[in-house]
Amino acid sequence: MRVALKEAKAKRCKNPACGVSFKPSFSTAQKVCSWTCGLAIKDVNLEKARKSLAQIERKEIKARKEKLKSRADHMRETQVVFNEWIRLRDAALPCVSCGRHHDGQYHAGHYRTVGANPELRFEPLNVHKQCAPCNNHKSGDIVNYRITLVRRIGLERVEWLEGPHEAKRYTIQELNEMKANYRAKTRELKREAA
Repeated sequence: MRVALKEAKAKRCKNPACGVSFKPSFSTAQKVCSWTCGLAIKDVNLEKARKSLAQIERKEIKARKEKLKSRADHMRETQVVFNEWIRLRDAALPCVSCGRHHDGQYHAGHYRTVGANPELRFEPLNVHKQCAPCNNHKSGDIVNYRITLVRRIGLERVEWLEGPHEAKRYTIQELNEMKANYRAKTRELKREAA
């Protein structure tokens, strides 16, 4: 049985100086009409290839760095994303401890500290926008924090925060899921604010 080969379609030479119409003889990927035209545009192709290789190399480096990260590194990154979401969530509210609005720096202040209750580290009810002086210099100003917290979330929830909790050990996968979740929430809040 004989199969008829499809005739190659005519193409225009990619060399800007040439522009001749030709039928590819080497392969369908052929871009130029002759070797001289190919050599004339080699620098353009070389630059594209260099950029492509650099991009591939950056992706490989990023993947290798991701594999080298420890659980603590993932925990830190998740904490940064979570804190940003807290500050955006409470953007319209005053400091949870002193009740002031000011132009200074705001933190995501924990009611129950991370050192004392690591299981509440990423609990949204436990973390609220707090000014830097209250968080750093007054150790969170817990008395005023609690008074405001009772008004915001209710006494029952505050007592739940103060009660005993089961210890948690987050896996890297859980941390990455939380990070992606809070990034999405942050993007949504920024979109609403714009």
